[in-house]
Amino acid sequence: MDTKYIFVTGGVVSSLGKGIISSSLARLLLSRGYRVTIQKFDPYINIDPGTLNPYEHGECYVTADGHEADLDLGHYERFTNIRTSRANNVTTGRIYQSVIDKERRGDYLGKTVQIIPHITDEIKRNVKMLGNTGSYDFVITEIGGTVGDIESTPFLEAVRQLKWELGRDALFIHLTYVPYLHAAKELKTKPTQHSVKLLQSVGIQPDILVLRTEKEIPAGMLRKVAQFCNVAPEAVIQSIDLPTIYQVPLMMHEQHLDDIVIRLTGADATPEPDLTRWNEFLHKLAVSEKVVNIGLVGKYVELQDAYKSITESLMQAATYLDHKVNIVYIHSEKLTEEDVEAKLAPMDGIVIAPGFGQRGIEGKFIALKWAREHDMPTFGICLGMQCMVIEYARNVLGLTGANSTEMDPLTPHNVIDLMEEQKQISNLGGTMRLGAYKCALRPGSRVAEAYGKTEIEERHRHRFEFNEDYREQFEQGGMKCVGENPGTRLVEVVEIPEKRWFIGTQYHPEYQSTVLEPNPIFMSFVKAAIEYSDDKK
Repeated sequence: MDTKYIFVTGGVVSSLGKGIISSSLARLLLSRGYRVTIQKFDPYINIDPGTLNPYEHGECYVTADGHEADLDLGHYERFTNIRTSRANNVTTGRIYQSVIDKERRGDYLGKTVQIIPHITDEIKRNVKMLGNTGSYDFVITEIGGTVGDIESTPFLEAVRQLKWELGRDALFIHLTYVPYLHAAKELKTKPTQHSVKLLQSVGIQPDILVLRTEKEIPAGMLRKVAQFCNVAPEAVIQSIDLPTIYQVPLMMHEQHLDDIVIRLTGADATPEPDLTRWNEFLHKLAVSEKVVNIGLVGKYVELQDAYKSITESLMQAATYLDHKVNIVYIHSEKLTEEDVEAKLAPMDGIVIAPGFGQRGIEGKFIALKWAREHDMPTFGICLGMQCMVIEYARNVLGLTGANSTEMDPLTPHNVIDLMEEQKQISNLGGTMRLGAYKCALRPGSRVAEAYGKTEIEERHRHRFEFNEDYREQFEQGGMKCVGENPGTRLVEVVEIPEKRWFIGTQYHPEYQSTVLEPNPIFMSFVKAAIEYSDDKK
């Protein structure tokens, strides 16, 4: 069948969960046997979110092909098990950069370059690029921001044009908000009505409405919304707050979202979705009563989305091990020698978070020293792994002043140093070591045992690396370099074999942990934390 294009827009306020609705629909269509992919259009002018502060945009996700992407791509992968690429996340900055590059080459033959048709044509080209491969039955495109944003206007115009060009092969899902006014004890549909009118004013008629709400919406109110917004009553769907985002696909299926999409697009009929494994995960999540306490030590712990992939990976692993995970956020900038025991002793394991820069780094060293001396399961990721190396150098190997040249360019012992290929780079955006790389694990190591094999591939996002000049000293001193890139010998994994579970990875295993396939190293870490908890009792 011809590729079908689904456009997901949002209204009233941002952060309603367009990414979750898109991911849930993708999960349902995949479970029915369709070939599906999702892409996200972000209206900001940055080329990608790689240079954005987490306070601005939460976690920066990294695809296998080395693209720094919006965190919604993490949701896409966790829900679908589909590996995304740079084609799945496009920003206004990338669109304009591409058009300007073409103008400089003379591709437009001297014409005046304008929003319409040049910018909108470039957006349309990016939408259809995935469909033109012939690999997908459905391409779901999420438009970032909300209707009415100036930044989103070219995207909305482009997809309006596409709807007219594609006819029945395209449809619009509009996600909007129905607030509950506690003082009046009433749900209010007026914001939704205004949002749809605004969408209609730019020439787009939604085919399906998804109403985000805290309280169940009465049937009469749903009919009213349908009538006012020119949408079929059965195509007005409510999305009520749930205990976990992973229940959303089931709620959408109960209201026939996938059936409506299939009918409206004229897609080939398929059997009901097979959600057996998904339901098994949700059952485990619901019935697990035992709790494992994991401390997440980082400098962005007050931000819900800064470590999104890590917290989801911990939850997935704990669920499969019949536990609930209680993640305790420990601010590394506020951690001191005086309170470290009080903060870490109740934990069953700690994760030393990734990041960049000096702020909060000393607190990570304090946490690592305490955890190492008390043999608590400890997992360092990226900068967390580098902090493991620095702490060990200072406090075990006796290398006074050991540090990373990122933190102290004049350190006498640069156990972590700038990668050789990074030394001539001046631009920051998209220039790190990014994407999936192979890693050879030492046979018999704990990390090889965790993966059940000695050759793996994981994703990276870093500029600094373990300094090869110190490898022998670390090996002899008890911290083993048990994972390395087979081509460059770059150290990817360190561990202390004599400890219960003390492992650092230069790569980010959280980027490849999904609901149906939790990352093995997270499984191993959480299992060690559970055993540590049992031993403490």
